[in-house]
Amino acid sequence: MTTILVVEDEPGISSFLSKGLTAAGYQVTVVDTGREAIKEVLSGGYSLMVLDIGLPDTDGFEVLEQVRGQGSKLPIIVLTARSSVEDTVSGLEGGADDYMPKPFRFEELLARIRLRLKSSNTDDAAAVTLLNVGGLRLDLRTRRASVDGTPIELSSREFTMLQAFMEHSDQVLSRAQLLDMVWGYDFDPGSNVVDVYVRYLRRKIGADRIATVRGMGYRLVVR
Repeated sequence: MTTILVVEDEPGISSFLSKGLTAAGYQVTVVDTGREAIKEVLSGGYSLMVLDIGLPDTDGFEVLEQVRGQGSKLPIIVLTARSSVEDTVSGLEGGADDYMPKPFRFEELLARIRLRLKSSNTDDAAAVTLLNVGGLRLDLRTRRASVDGTPIELSSREFTMLQAFMEHSDQVLSRAQLLDMVWGYDFDPGSNVVDVYVRYLRRKIGADRIATVRGMGYRLVVR
């Protein structure tokens, strides 16, 4: 299983990331200091690191410098509340593979993680970026979608919601899970936006493809 190291000292964000990435099929380890991050990376066994810049003992730039200085080629995506051009350049020049400002949307982070995870096996690499379930097809790299071979136009949120359903096909996803996967940790949990977007999706992929499980949530029906 692909293992991701999350380095984040804010409990709410680290918990959100851990739950979301675990639901997406990854094994997750969370640490909250730069010292622990360096130790974990150098111990090996990780496929990618999500790194916060603002850590209590040192900043993420120092972690980047030490990790890269010791020869690690681990893909690193930086998360930070600092969004200036200077900070972005510093992160990328310091060895980060990607850079995302907070607040962030989980679906965007997940897409970037998938694109950074490299595989020596071409078929495995294709599997990371192409989803095929019961006549539904999503290309995560080009953001194209089709139903039974016919291309369809999806908004960014519709695409990400369908991606969540396809990655958990024939499983019931609660409204709370869909909010986390599609809108992120900072979205109002009392909103009915999930139900609205399920209706949008049903119009585009077929009403019978998404079943309502009363009192629990929604499920993509695998034909």
